[in-house]
Amino acid sequence: MTTTTLAVLVPLLPFLGAAAGLLLGRTAPGFVRPLAVLPTLTALALAAIVAVRQGGNAAIDSATELTPTGSVPVELALHIDGFAALVAVLVAFVATCVQIYSTGYLRDDPRYPSYAALVSLFTSAMLLVVYSGDLIVLLVGWEVMGICSYFLVGHYWETPEARAASMKAFLVTKLGDVPFLIGLFALATDAGSFRITKVLSTVTSGGLHHPTLIALLLLAGVAGKSAQFPLHTWLPDAMAGPTPVSALIHAATMVAAGVYFVARLLPVFEASSAAMVVLAVMAAVTMAGSGLAALAQDDIKRVLAYSTIGQLGYMTGALAVGDRGAAVFHLLSHGAFKALLFLAAGVIIHASGTNSLAAMSRMGNLRARVPDALWTMTVALLALAAIPPFSGFFSKESVLGAAEHAATEHTSHIPGAAGWIVLVAGLLTALLTAAYATRLWLLAFNGRGVDAPDHGRQPVAMNAVLWVLAVPSLALGGLAYRVLPDWFDGRDLTPTLTTSVLGTGVALVGGIVTYGAWRHTTALAARAPMGAVAAHPEGDAGLVEAEAIASHAPAYGDVASAADPADPGRLLLGPLHRHAASGFHLDAVYGALFVRPVLAAASLVRFLDREVVDTYVQGAGTLPRLLGAAVRRAQTGNLQTYVSALLAGTVVLTVAVLLVATGA
Repeated sequence: MTTTTLAVLVPLLPFLGAAAGLLLGRTAPGFVRPLAVLPTLTALALAAIVAVRQGGNAAIDSATELTPTGSVPVELALHIDGFAALVAVLVAFVATCVQIYSTGYLRDDPRYPSYAALVSLFTSAMLLVVYSGDLIVLLVGWEVMGICSYFLVGHYWETPEARAASMKAFLVTKLGDVPFLIGLFALATDAGSFRITKVLSTVTSGGLHHPTLIALLLLAGVAGKSAQFPLHTWLPDAMAGPTPVSALIHAATMVAAGVYFVARLLPVFEASSAAMVVLAVMAAVTMAGSGLAALAQDDIKRVLAYSTIGQLGYMTGALAVGDRGAAVFHLLSHGAFKALLFLAAGVIIHASGTNSLAAMSRMGNLRARVPDALWTMTVALLALAAIPPFSGFFSKESVLGAAEHAATEHTSHIPGAAGWIVLVAGLLTALLTAAYATRLWLLAFNGRGVDAPDHGRQPVAMNAVLWVLAVPSLALGGLAYRVLPDWFDGRDLTPTLTTSVLGTGVALVGGIVTYGAWRHTTALAARAPMGAVAAHPEGDAGLVEAEAIASHAPAYGDVASAADPADPGRLLLGPLHRHAASGFHLDAVYGALFVRPVLAAASLVRFLDREVVDTYVQGAGTLPRLLGAAVRRAQTGNLQTYVSALLAGTVVLTVAVLLVATGA
């Protein structure tokens, strides 16, 4: 079977599995789990074969025109280079782990068939984005992911928080998709084609007429899809969905699409120095702001959500300095350890059983109860904090090394300012990342909360997936930086001495300072033990999560974290804690700038429609009605009245004629 045929099957198999799952979910429930796991697992095997065959060689291109358009053609095209081959393996691998994990996590959920089908469709859409060689076909996968995220985030639609989160995710990403679509059309107009290869050829030959405008329009869509400032606010609220969905969105689909898109079309953005500076500033603000916000969150999933935003900031920062190899390298390693973090958080949620979902301030005695989650999450947090030799160290150092190179070695298309912005923000974020990773581990596994009822050992499928994901979280980086350059344009990914020392040093400082703050606050809190916390009744993990969301937990109702005196984040942030816990009030700013004016305009339109337009319409109907009433009163049905009126009229007319004649 040819490589092209295998590549077509990779996104097609999960799509067929989704369709079959939706059709057979109610009539043949026994087929739901095989239809969820086997197509995605097969797609993983095929994606691995495609990657091996591609092997970093020349890109595989194949295309057929869908239909004549009369202008710029739309083609069903494949463009598989080293980036696409490896990202597809990541997507299929994480999706397979999520599907296997979900068979245990949502085993008693009555809506599991539709959930599994949507996860498969989500996976298919992302694989279409990865392999697509035509921008319109890529856009199809891009938008299908948006629809899938809406339904999956709102899986527990009985709760107002889930409904609001799904709507917010959909609207915020659509806000970025409108300029994104305009940018695609402008790009295709200049290039004369939607084919990625032709677009890149046009850029190389200097054929783009409006590179800055096009790049900025496209960046709006990227900011929405990949949760970058200022369109990142939907991602923390999206934690209202099931935890495996969070793992899928954060590790391999949806948010990875924007970064991957910029990496694939990086020459388009490099054609504008202004766009590269904007990208660097966006990445820097995203990294630093999300790190501070993560340090103030009490819900474990919101900490991980802000962590994802920051790590995506590293990727966009690498792109801002022109190194897409470093960006995709970090995308691959981040996909492994972030999926592990979320799935381990799901095990913790099941074990803690608190009525505030995963509030770390209310967790207690979890170390012995979830040993698999303890050890695997420790590995993932060390990778997140970029501690050597874990995978995150190598990929994050490739980003910092690229920023240092751009800052000190000026090139024609990368402004030196972009390099310095990314480097400084990256080092600050490394400090914050180690701080909130240490805080998460301390509060989650050494908490002072009341012991929750023991829900029993987690399903084997859940714990097995954790250990599978722990392997790349530990070993991927050390192996990949030697191999990946063959796939990534030959760009060296070896960590540099300067950034390795600086990055690791600030990470160790962040972890040690946080540990010291935790020891200090714990000693103070021991004098005033926290009150009892009501535990959640026993139940399935998914049902625990749904009911926890419905309980208006701090993570979804009040953005401020629970008042745990042993929280080192409060000590470290000081007066900044309240603002960081609410995401620096960005939602309130959007409400004041956009929501309230729109509501006020809607109220004005409603008033004008009711009091002005309706008044004229009602008046136009009132006059004929009054005339009709007057005429109706004259119709008495009495013959004598009609004759008398006729004679009276005749007399009046005769008198009038005589008067006129006399006057004449």
